[in-house]
This record gives sequence, C-alpha cells and structure tokens, in this order.
Amino acid sequence: MRTLKTLFDNNARWAGERKAVDPDFFRRLAGGQSPKYLWIGCSDARVPAEELVSLAPGELFVHRNVANLVLHTDVSSQSTVQFAVDCLQVEHIIVCGHYGCGGVKAAMENRELGLIDNWLRNIKDLCHVNREELAAIEDPEARLNRTCELNVLRQVDNVARTTIVQNAWKRGQQLSIHGWVYDMHDGLLHDLNTCVTGPDQLPPIYRLPDGEAEVDSLIR
Repeated sequence: MRTLKTLFDNNARWAGERKAVDPDFFRRLAGGQSPKYLWIGCSDARVPAEELVSLAPGELFVHRNVANLVLHTDVSSQSTVQFAVDCLQVEHIIVCGHYGCGGVKAAMENRELGLIDNWLRNIKDLCHVNREELAAIEDPEARLNRTCELNVLRQVDNVARTTIVQNAWKRGQQLSIHGWVYDMHDGLLHDLNTCVTGPDQLPPIYRLPDGEAEVDSLIR
C-alpha cells in the first residue's frame, strides 16, 4: 500500500498540468540544467525559493539550511557553492534570509536546544559582535529582524571569502553575491543593498594572494 497518497496524487496532478501547458517541458528538463542563480536560503517551510521569484524548475539552484548559514567548515554548503560556480557557471549567488527566522531567534535566546546549538553558535557570535547595536533596539521583534539582516550580510561575506568564489573571479568569471531578506507578512523580498562582485571589495586578509610578496604584506 502506497503511503502519503495525497502527495503522490498532488504530484500526478502537477505533472499533468505541466504537460498540458508545455508538452516538451519534462523532456527539456531531463536534458540538463543551466541555472543562472544559486539561492542559499533558510529551511523554513514558509520560504519556497522558486515560488518567491516565480522561476520554473531548472532555473534556480537551491541550497537551504537552518538560518541560511554559509560556514567554511560545512561540507554541504561549500560543495553546493563549488558545484554551482565551477560546474553550472551561475552568475549570481543570492543569500536570502527571512524576518522572524526561528533559527536566529533560537540563537538569541539563552537556552539549550540540543545538537542544533552547535550550528547556531555562529549566530550567537554574530550577536556578540553586534551587541551594542542590537541592545539599542528596544522592540524585541525589531531586534530579531535586524539580527536576521546582519546574519544575511555575514553570510554574503562568507560566500565571497571562499576560495571557490575568488578563484572564479581570478579566471574572469562573472559572479555577483547578493543579500536579501523575505518578509512573509506581505510576501515581498527586500534587497539589503549589498552586492559583492570582486576581490577588491574584500578586506585584504581574506583575498587570495597573487604571490609571495602579497602573502608577506598580509602577514606584516
């Protein structure tokens, strides 16, 4: 007996509707993908990446995790970035958080949750670094939302500082990293006005060196 019958029925209806509108849709899709965008977002079920930007399957390469983090020690996110940049040759990487993020809220609270505490430690570090700004925000919701924005900005930096992205720039690949936040109260995306397009926008210590002289200058 097939379990989750409702989901299989939904799938059959969706596939039928797609073929009715575009009979060759699945044939093209099976032929390969060539998305221009990598979306790095939160796992929250209320933030469906493709739907938010009205793109069809095959047009958006997606990586999602709790609180949309990009950590240099996380093999999953780093592998996704490498595949998107080196193999798919995406032109844009979008880090998209959302206001009211449960992961960010959990990191801001002083309580033990379990294994995820290790993951959220990175946001706790962010809160500590920005403690003066955040403490000045009296409204708890506004403070949470500002932390969500700061988290996105930090992850944009983390993406730009990877050797993957910097090597792409060195070989002349056009690649931009953007920071957005989604507001589920009205369904709108908000641009945080950050866009990194080259290593000249990075602090020198994070740039890949061109040679020994540059390495020496960074150390000194």
